[in-house]
Amino acid sequence: MTKPAHLKYHLLVLFFGLMVFSKLSAQEKVLDSNKVSISYGSKGFQFKTLNERFMLNIESRFQFRFATPSDQNPLNFDDLKLDSPLFKINRARLKVGGNAFEPWLKYYWEYEIGQGNLLDFRLMIEKWSFLKLKVGQWKTFYNRERVISSGKQQMVDRSILNRPFTLDRQQGVSIYGRLFEESTADISYFLSVLTGTGRGSFENDDGNLMYVGRLQWNFLGRELAMVGSDVSYHEKPTALLAIAAVTNRSQFTRFSQAGGGQLEGFEEGIAGQYRVKQALLETAFMYRGFSWQQELHFKNIYDHVNLTETDLYGNYVQAGYFFNNTFDWFPKPLEIAGRHSFYVPNKSFSQVREVEYALAANWFFAKHRNKLTAEFTFFDFQNISTDVPDGWRFRVQWDISL
Repeated sequence: MTKPAHLKYHLLVLFFGLMVFSKLSAQEKVLDSNKVSISYGSKGFQFKTLNERFMLNIESRFQFRFATPSDQNPLNFDDLKLDSPLFKINRARLKVGGNAFEPWLKYYWEYEIGQGNLLDFRLMIEKWSFLKLKVGQWKTFYNRERVISSGKQQMVDRSILNRPFTLDRQQGVSIYGRLFEESTADISYFLSVLTGTGRGSFENDDGNLMYVGRLQWNFLGRELAMVGSDVSYHEKPTALLAIAAVTNRSQFTRFSQAGGGQLEGFEEGIAGQYRVKQALLETAFMYRGFSWQQELHFKNIYDHVNLTETDLYGNYVQAGYFFNNTFDWFPKPLEIAGRHSFYVPNKSFSQVREVEYALAANWFFAKHRNKLTAEFTFFDFQNISTDVPDGWRFRVQWDISL
């Protein structure tokens, strides 16, 4: 099916869904003498029955970007020499979500209009805070950097660690919840069993599934929202310490929005060729306009065909601050943020590493719903045996949700 056909199909699904919702709302009005309220808020336009049994949010988001001398993170030495500046619509999303029949029976789907991809479609049962259930396709809740929406990031885009370590979107089932809320033992947990073959996959390549676990300690008794900047100005310090692990066997060594793929140096796989094990240590903190986030990643790949083993690791640290909280003359909507990342693609050759330094300025017109970001990035590919050139990149991005 071509992309235009995909788009036409999903727009028809949206239209049909809205018609069904209007019918249900009308039925509610007859049975319960309730009307449907219409409002606009943090999730776009909202249609809701007064008894809150039915609710629908619909939102569109656009991301306009200019980049020079190129846009993508470099993957090799030659990429540092690219000279291809561009303007582009980096993301164009349609988001629909809400609840049906009961406030705790929730649904959500997200469509990438520009590329013709159905990104998320999931159903959640969230009646109890300590035990929730989710089925469908979504961003695997493994690491904070990837789970944070591209529209709520602090920088123009994610770090150089995202490509080698993200699990991205998978299909499956997950249980999650929060225990001992508002105490020093406050814990959020996430356990997932997934097909492990990436977004849009309709089959498994072998007899193995992906297993993911994350344990998050909210040691100050408060849970951080999935957002990159402290636009809400936390009056009380809020922090987390998290560990996560995953095991999967498939034909892939990496995942992205496009689905499964291969890291540099790995051949196209056959069914069950690669056993991948990963681990993560993560911290995050927000307080009065200051934000911090950090991730330390480890990954082991065992090739069952060539009988080889590869270990890779990396770390990033990112922080931002609204300096108006300290200096009255500093513009209130302006945030300054920085990031340092390093990635070692093979532990056996630890002298070969990729390093990223980034500095960004965010101007928030309406928090993350309307913001302008300018970012300067410096890339340093380190190799003691060769003379490797450095690279730089400048990007400007306008992200707006309607």
